[in-house]
Amino acid sequence: MISQWQLRAAFAARLSDMYGREVPAYTTLVDVSREVNEDVLRAQGADAERLGSIGRVTAERHGAIRVGTPAELHQVARIFGALGMHPVGFYDLREAAAGAVPVVSTAFRPVDGEELACNPFRVFTSMLTPANPRFFDAGLRSRLENFLAGRELFPPELLALADRAEAERELPDGDAERFLQLAVAAFELSSEPIDKAWYETLERISAVAADIGGVHSTHINHLTPRVLDIDELHRRMTERGIEMIDTIQGPPDWKGPDLLLRQTSFRALAEPRALRTPDGSVTGGALRVRFGEVEARGIAVTREGRALYDHLLTLVDEQVALNPAADRAELARTVWSEHVPGTERDLAAQGLAYFTHQIATDRPRYGSHPPTTVGDLLDQGWIRAEPLVYEDFLPRSAAGIFQSNLSGEGSRDNDRQGAAYDAAWLSGAIDREVLDPFALYEQQQNRSLDKVARELGLSAPLR
Repeated sequence: MISQWQLRAAFAARLSDMYGREVPAYTTLVDVSREVNEDVLRAQGADAERLGSIGRVTAERHGAIRVGTPAELHQVARIFGALGMHPVGFYDLREAAAGAVPVVSTAFRPVDGEELACNPFRVFTSMLTPANPRFFDAGLRSRLENFLAGRELFPPELLALADRAEAERELPDGDAERFLQLAVAAFELSSEPIDKAWYETLERISAVAADIGGVHSTHINHLTPRVLDIDELHRRMTERGIEMIDTIQGPPDWKGPDLLLRQTSFRALAEPRALRTPDGSVTGGALRVRFGEVEARGIAVTREGRALYDHLLTLVDEQVALNPAADRAELARTVWSEHVPGTERDLAAQGLAYFTHQIATDRPRYGSHPPTTVGDLLDQGWIRAEPLVYEDFLPRSAAGIFQSNLSGEGSRDNDRQGAAYDAAWLSGAIDREVLDPFALYEQQQNRSLDKVARELGLSAPLR
């Protein structure tokens, strides 16, 4: 029998092999990421594994896919449910990007600490929003919805196996193999000719809309390795002649603890695609929709930490607006250094980041009776704090990656009222709760504190 985490690990590995065959530059990205990680490990030793073992970091991937309808998103949820992956977080990219990115998203991932340690594969999944009048008028919406209703992304056999794997939390070897074959095939780039006129109609609105609604299939848009030094990765990829986007999205590179998520990518490549012209003939063409993203993950922040991050983004934007010639990265570093605590201890003390805690067995303690606050327990050596890895995404960063890989900004009517979508709507559409990432981190932190309190014989909970 093959367990869910084994299915998840096998699916991630096979998807990576498939995507490497389709996009050779991705293989280069994985190779350079591995080289950088090995160099960081040699230079930093155990400190390099502060946010995950090198085994986990090397195996880690996050994929990105795009679907067109709530029904398709519901089917995707069933497939990822088979892999022990749950929808976490709601991301509205429609307003996060300067250009036209008419999608809302969630991320499917494991949520249990042990499951994450086994394999932390996650898939950022976006859904097109045809009902949004800012992007689609009534006529185009009708055509688009009719087109999407007429396609089948996932075969019934795959969905049946997925439901069985989710219900039983495992599959027999033969069924597991069949599930993996069908699941990987569902995300391969199709060779079916694309209706050139229809694709171009959508592309005038948004390249993302065309990639989702202009074809009869879906595919992996990027598969992201994790790297321990993203700035060095960016430099080495450029040295190899691979064109990277201009900026690294997310927090700046600075001297304090790594927080949240930093992302960059190589630019979308022109891939050969068969195009069907209005006269019915098929001609060769090329589309730029897939790119090679890479990420560096930091510490998960609390709601207060996230509010601070969003505030600092606004401060940097304001400073750049006042001084357009300034180096944005340098401005961000300065702002960050002025407002963000420079140590993990201060982050914890100010309630800005999440940690798990455990009894310290190898450090001297002061006195025979443990104190009753987390801060004193840490200061006196009774317990140690381990930072929780940020497992999720940042809307502005995701939109920035999308936008930097598009050939044009598309069109958006900002005078129209956008259609309403939120986490509750998404939960109903996929018939499973979209989980709050902050609540998940807080639960992990509190479980560890409750365990410490029990082991130390404290009568009151630690918070």
